[in-house]
Amino acid sequence: MLSDKDDPCHRIEHIDSSTSPVISAIMFGAGIFGNVAALVILDIRRRRENKMNGNRRRALFHVLIIALVVTDLTGTCLVSPLVQLSYSKNTTLVGFTPESRSVCSYFGLSMTFFSLATMSLLFTMALERCLAIGYPYLYSRYVTRKCAYFIIPTVFFLSALFCLLPFTGFGKYVQYCPGTWCFIDMNPEHKKDRVYANLYATVMLVLVLAIVACNLFVVYQLFRMYQRRRRNGSVVAPTRSKSERRALSMAEEVEHLILLVFMTIIFIICTMPLVIRVYMNSFERRKESHQADLVALRFISINSIIDPWVFIFFSPSVMHFCLASVLRPRKVDRYIATDNCV
Repeated sequence: MLSDKDDPCHRIEHIDSSTSPVISAIMFGAGIFGNVAALVILDIRRRRENKMNGNRRRALFHVLIIALVVTDLTGTCLVSPLVQLSYSKNTTLVGFTPESRSVCSYFGLSMTFFSLATMSLLFTMALERCLAIGYPYLYSRYVTRKCAYFIIPTVFFLSALFCLLPFTGFGKYVQYCPGTWCFIDMNPEHKKDRVYANLYATVMLVLVLAIVACNLFVVYQLFRMYQRRRRNGSVVAPTRSKSERRALSMAEEVEHLILLVFMTIIFIICTMPLVIRVYMNSFERRKESHQADLVALRFISINSIIDPWVFIFFSPSVMHFCLASVLRPRKVDRYIATDNCV
């Protein structure tokens, strides 16, 4: 295992001229466009729900989704321009401030913060659906839209607190090849830095498992709800409380679940390579593999790019349009076949 002084990737100040910035530029453009498009769709939905006097439960879920998309957009805007600046000046992140390495520390802090914050927000969304479906009475009585305005700042505060620990000497941010990435040292030399890396990986793993557990619980509750309604011959759940006169239909709950499931799958795919990489380095004490590190970092950074596109393609309005497009021709064909038989 190389120390920070011996590893060239941690201290190089110029980018290899053979490295192309095209991939980073495409990722930056796709992230900006996707998140802005997702925000536009969310605003259209908000205006439509305001006209229809949408219920409180949908409003809370809507606030959490907005927070997730805004977080992804902010992360893309704060991190990706530095990569493009590095390529344009042929200077690594460490090369901007070789003495203090403040730019590299800022980049590493931002990457860590937004990865933790987005995963925590997704867990909050999954927990919100879990309470809404599994415990409707408690949800309608105690969970309001104001809860989001307390939970979201708390998530940001705790994530920022965790990311600031390396500045106190617990953990370390280092540069990775080709010099346009800085993140937590995934193969540190000192024990306390290794503990910090393992703590980050463990937090991410616990959040993933908690999200999966919440989604499975929602699936189980929806299945029970479907069985009850089938026995009763009803397609819409009865009103749970006086404050909620109109209950969401089964289809609407399934739409929320589908969106959460696909977002969870993307988060798992983007997060697990980094978690596995940290654990492998911790237990096997192996020599650094810069290519494997780069792959893990690209996976976790691409999450904020894919995430809004998942919402765009699997949002309820898009699914309504797709279902209508698929079912309408079938109804027409059935009508024509019936007419020919007559």
